[in-house]
Amino acid sequence: MSTSHAHPTTGAPNGSAEPPPSPPRETTEGTVYTVTGGDWDEVVAAAARTDDERIIVNMGPQHPSTHGVLRLILEIDGETVTEARCGIGYLHTGIEKNLEYRTWTQGTTFVTRMDYLTSFYNEAAYCLAVEKLLGIEDQIPDRASVIRVLLMELNRLSSHLVCIATGGMELGATTVMVYGFRDREMILDAYELITGLRMNHAFIRPGGLAQDLPPGAVEQLRDLLKKLRKNLPEYDKLATGNPIYKARLQGIGHLDLAGCMALGVTGPPLRSTGLPHDLRKAQPYCGYENYEFDVPTVDTCDAYGRFLLRVEEMHQSLRIVEQCLDRLAPGPVMVADKKIAWPAQLALGPDGLGNSLDHIKKIMGTSMEALIHHFKLVTEGFRVPPGQAYVAVESPKGELGVHAVSDGGTRPYRVHFRDPSFTNLQAMAAMCEGGQVADVIVAVASLDPVMGGVDR
Repeated sequence: MSTSHAHPTTGAPNGSAEPPPSPPRETTEGTVYTVTGGDWDEVVAAAARTDDERIIVNMGPQHPSTHGVLRLILEIDGETVTEARCGIGYLHTGIEKNLEYRTWTQGTTFVTRMDYLTSFYNEAAYCLAVEKLLGIEDQIPDRASVIRVLLMELNRLSSHLVCIATGGMELGATTVMVYGFRDREMILDAYELITGLRMNHAFIRPGGLAQDLPPGAVEQLRDLLKKLRKNLPEYDKLATGNPIYKARLQGIGHLDLAGCMALGVTGPPLRSTGLPHDLRKAQPYCGYENYEFDVPTVDTCDAYGRFLLRVEEMHQSLRIVEQCLDRLAPGPVMVADKKIAWPAQLALGPDGLGNSLDHIKKIMGTSMEALIHHFKLVTEGFRVPPGQAYVAVESPKGELGVHAVSDGGTRPYRVHFRDPSFTNLQAMAAMCEGGQVADVIVAVASLDPVMGGVDR
């Protein structure tokens, strides 16, 4: 702001008549006012009357219902958001690049860590792409496919529970948060029973699974289903008809079908517009065409509808898991081709889950050729014919796609994930601009992005 000296009595330079005020100029650094006369107090008062409350706010980097570090750059006018942008990359791990330096089988230990709340979906999509490149889709044993579906649907339950729990926590509904993590804990116990780990399992492998279900797993899973069936109605009682909960979610984070199509948004946000798009029905994989379940939809296009959808999807997942348990028949869980089948038999020892010593003794004692084959398969890996493949699965957050490229070697030439969290997060501006600052968190929570999948 520039000023000129004014006469002490008249307020005009050199006592002359007061010139007309100069118009404000817009510059790269903001609006510049040139003051050519008048009392200083009047100038300050006039500047205050411009009422320029538009400010830039950094929301984060932090965890606003995102299960990872997200930064939101908001331009606000009073309490209204006029512009919203996402700052991502704080959780970048370089997983896609690291896959190029590991064998095809070792890749599962990386991809499981992308969206760490939907580990089994990352593993299944990656392995389906590798199996497509190998041309062995029809050779995957039925038991392996059924267990894959079982694990994925349990994973859908645990992912939705975290979404509802953390979303409730951000709104102050702490009971919803406690209930959500209580039920998820039981599912994580089932993961630990089956794979030895609560997260980052690397259990689904190219060609099948790392190992079969342990003794007693089916009975324990049936008990888990009973407990979950008893507990799921509590979310309806707590939140669905709760007037405070509805007031915070209804009409918030509006995103219609045209917006979803323009931005490539999939999953619950897309189905909340009334479109029943689900890859398990549209492009079945792992034998999903043999299971009976419904694809729930609502037409509210808002955060409340997405909450209702996820609750109903959990009921449908319980239906599928029960069908999986009824469908389990004895059989192998890895392809018969010994040039692909990773020879990893695990056992529970005094120090936890690890390689079965009996299996190692068998390999070591069978023949020199068996030992050499085992050594080459584990250290070098199997070769995948040159080519490229794209496979997509319906993760809890939307379409999770894998584009895998092979140059004929034992390691991927390139693997790229189309993560639904990354794509859906693009809708932030459309959902938040014009709304209130307090509703930004609700909009983010209704998308359920996990930053491990966004940044990779």
